[in-house]
Amino acid sequence: KGPDHQTILFNHGAVQNIAHLLVSTSYKVRMQALKCFSVLAFENPQVSMTLVNVSVDGELLPQIFVKMLQRDKPIEMQLTSAKCLTSMCRAGAIRTDDSCIVLKTLPCLVRMCSKERLLEERVEGAETLAYLIETDVELQRIASITDHLIVMLADYFKYPSSVSAITDIKRLDHDLKHAHELRQAAFKLYASLGANDEDIRKKIIETENMMDRIVNGLSESSIKVRLAAVRCLHSLSRSVQQLRTSFQDHAVWKPLMKVLQNAPNEILVVASSTLCNLLLEFSPSKEPILESGAIELLCSLTQSENLALRVNGIWALMNMAFQAEQKIKSDILRGLSTEQLFQLLSDSDVNVLMKTLGLLRNLLSTRPHIDHIMSTHGKQIMQAVTLILEGEHNIEVKEQTLCILANIADGTTAKELIMTNDDILQKIKYYMSHSNAKLQLAAMFCISNLIWNEEEGSQERQDKLRDMGIVDILHKLSQSSDPNLCDK
Repeated sequence: KGPDHQTILFNHGAVQNIAHLLVSTSYKVRMQALKCFSVLAFENPQVSMTLVNVSVDGELLPQIFVKMLQRDKPIEMQLTSAKCLTSMCRAGAIRTDDSCIVLKTLPCLVRMCSKERLLEERVEGAETLAYLIETDVELQRIASITDHLIVMLADYFKYPSSVSAITDIKRLDHDLKHAHELRQAAFKLYASLGANDEDIRKKIIETENMMDRIVNGLSESSIKVRLAAVRCLHSLSRSVQQLRTSFQDHAVWKPLMKVLQNAPNEILVVASSTLCNLLLEFSPSKEPILESGAIELLCSLTQSENLALRVNGIWALMNMAFQAEQKIKSDILRGLSTEQLFQLLSDSDVNVLMKTLGLLRNLLSTRPHIDHIMSTHGKQIMQAVTLILEGEHNIEVKEQTLCILANIADGTTAKELIMTNDDILQKIKYYMSHSNAKLQLAAMFCISNLIWNEEEGSQERQDKLRDMGIVDILHKLSQSSDPNLCDK
């Protein structure tokens, strides 16, 4: 049932002892051996890598599995062997472009999604296929054009069918039970199909009533269907085109904001990632989302124990602050509180740190905003910047921090916070002579923003920087072999 069980069985020689049963004369024995391998190999690279090299009667296991996939074999056998090959492929034991995946496993799983198959088989086929193609764009493209799969999946939403004859009560009960599973499987497979390719996403959204189905899925009673619907929405929300059109027409943000209220973590993670996309500056949903209390919600996510939720909370706020009006920026700063901002800037995870710096950079853009924010939060922000430039951080983090300083240097009154802070000036000077060109460039942006002739007080600032020896460094850098540094 889990990795521990797999390891125990593997260490006791399960693979070698069960392999020869795959060629048993009894169908039942062959089937049980196959089922055993399908659970042993699932998400288990160690088992998968071993299976590839095991041979029975001179034939390697992948070849035996491929034979069991053929159309003349019982459906149960086809499906289970496809699962084995899928697990081995996802574990990296079989390449995604291997013919046994592209020409055998994938088409077999698409066949399982067709109307002719039993509901259970269609669920299992779609879920396995979603897992097989989840991370590989080439397989997503092949699947999307195999047997009209995208249209075929639309049929998964048509259960339970209307039943008139009373004799079919059993059938109806069966259909109802599977209706949830079918919808879940279809959403999962659509999510995998649309993960990377713009054309595929367009095809999915143009499938009959697709957006309505997703919106309905977001409020279903079954948590599994809700999660799968959010996954599907997340996948489609990676498309700029769809954010501007379909997502707007269907006001997707409403049910999404509802899903985000006290949902379990696994739904929260995917839903908040989707919200990040809906908050990009070109997305028309940005305004209404703000009005429905998003800032508060996202600020609370940044305090989560769960790392993915912290990242998504701060990421969404960063997107929200990009080219935003001053009121939104002030609301974000109020919602977060300086204390929480410091908390995030000292987070042990570099993603959280980078997104928080990105948020600061977006907050500190356009002059009036820079001056306004620095007049209220200047002391704390300068403290944070100093802290990071002194800490043990990677180049990207330091570069982002220097860019924030360059933005502050662009303010009219905010400049003074740098000019009166000798410690910060020494740091800028230090980074101008750093061994990394990115950091040198970022430090130079700070200097150039401080010395513009047409701005008030430029003469005093230039004199002070000259006394610090900045001109000498600039002379030296103008001889640099790096053309960007030279120009700057």
